[in-house]
Amino acid sequence: MSPHAPALLLLLAFVTPAAATDVPLDPALIATLPTVRAGGSVHGKALDCEGVTLASLLQAAKAMPTEPLRGAQLASAVLVTARDGYRVVFSLAELDPSLGARNVVLTNRCNGAPLEAEDGPWRLIVSGESRPARWLRQIESIHVVDVKDAP
Repeated sequence: MSPHAPALLLLLAFVTPAAATDVPLDPALIATLPTVRAGGSVHGKALDCEGVTLASLLQAAKAMPTEPLRGAQLASAVLVTARDGYRVVFSLAELDPSLGARNVVLTNRCNGAPLEAEDGPWRLIVSGESRPARWLRQIESIHVVDVKDAP
């Protein structure tokens, strides 16, 4: 887990719904984005997945600028929620290719097949983390939230 995740979760407690931008999980939009591969092991199961980077989806949905982040944009976070209520957070800066360049992949296909219902319709693969705590499955929603006004 990112060392910044606990602080981001605390800040998100102060975010109002009006400060959130919904990111549609639109298969037609996602199909227009370049695909990448990501994988690893989760709960003893090897995964080899193909999908799109979370950054490219956010940019295509106009929830993240295509130019490098600066100023107030650095006080934004991405909140991803699963069907069972499990949530994970990424700072927008850690996804920005010019800053953190974290490889977070949104997928609906692993090991050559569509995700099973217990894992889909969407899941995240977060390369480079020491354990898969943010490899969220059963993704239901993605929101970009502005936390610049948090105390």
